[in-house]
Amino acid sequence: MAQVTLRKVVKRYDEVLAVRGIDLDITDKEFIVLVGPSGCGKSTTLRMIAGLEEISDGDIAIGGDVVNDVPPKDRDIAMVFQNYALYPHMNVYENMSFGLKLKRTPKDEIDRRVKQAAQILDITELLDRKPKQLSGGQRQRVAMGRAIVRDPKVFLFDEPLSNLDAKLRVQMRTEIKKVHQKVRTTTVYVTHDQVEAMTLADRVVVMNAGLIEQVGAPNDLYHSPATKFVAGFIGSPAMNFLPCHLEQAAGALRVRLSDTLSFPVPSERTTRYSSHAGKSNLVLGLRPEHITETRPHVEPNQHDFDMAIDVVEPMGMETLVYFTVAGAEVCGRVNPNAGASDGKPMKLRADLSNMHLIDDGTGKVL
Repeated sequence: MAQVTLRKVVKRYDEVLAVRGIDLDITDKEFIVLVGPSGCGKSTTLRMIAGLEEISDGDIAIGGDVVNDVPPKDRDIAMVFQNYALYPHMNVYENMSFGLKLKRTPKDEIDRRVKQAAQILDITELLDRKPKQLSGGQRQRVAMGRAIVRDPKVFLFDEPLSNLDAKLRVQMRTEIKKVHQKVRTTTVYVTHDQVEAMTLADRVVVMNAGLIEQVGAPNDLYHSPATKFVAGFIGSPAMNFLPCHLEQAAGALRVRLSDTLSFPVPSERTTRYSSHAGKSNLVLGLRPEHITETRPHVEPNQHDFDMAIDVVEPMGMETLVYFTVAGAEVCGRVNPNAGASDGKPMKLRADLSNMHLIDDGTGKVL
């Protein structure tokens, strides 16, 4: 079993706290993605698991054994870096087998593992080539193969797709997911790209300023964010945030966005939100896909409103529209044939079933 456990892990650089006492349990064979903006502590956390950074406080355990003082080579982990770190004078076979040779693995066992990994990664025909004869995607496959042949307890990926172009990143994302389905090894993957996190992970760990904001399945983080930071970080385009007030009248609530625009709060949320009526520092969170063009059939908690469109961005399968409510820019997603036009009024629909009410003072979703 290859669980990875972090308990009150701290990383301090002089007076700077890069990681602030985080706890995390990664189960055997799980694919965990650490995601967050630059400087949030995700790569530092990965490097502490690998043993490349000493921890300042706390404990890290792999397979139930605390590895705080265990050197990287004895942790039974394999790491894939942002740069491929292939030996230019060795061919693909030699690059993949080099670590096993250092461990004095029998020759026939090396051959079996390398050919098996090459088959999984579809690079069998590349085994005789040198790195300079490979594309970026092929080099990344070789780097993954070098990790796979070691049959480690844990795979660690440090932004492995950052050097690839957009199309190849999408392709390699799929390849990494396929490899994990074939080689069920505990995997910790670091990225700043929330799309990578959402598409690859069994669970996503969102980090911010050295702390873990939320851990959960991708859909849970998307639909039920715990904080404003998670709500804004997960999803593209990002969630809209609009300063608002809650007004109470006749046992019902309305969320007021401006002098001319307000919506009734869904009745099933009245009890949950009623204690926040009249408070300042409230923010309405609504994703762009929950602001659409009007349609003939109206579902519960959907409300139409008129708005002048500032900017239209045709995206092919959808069109993004931008408008302003009380000084806050808002993005909606409409049908390409909905007739959106720069500077023209448009009738839109807001789906309040998917609203989030946020305390802007604490950053918590209510």
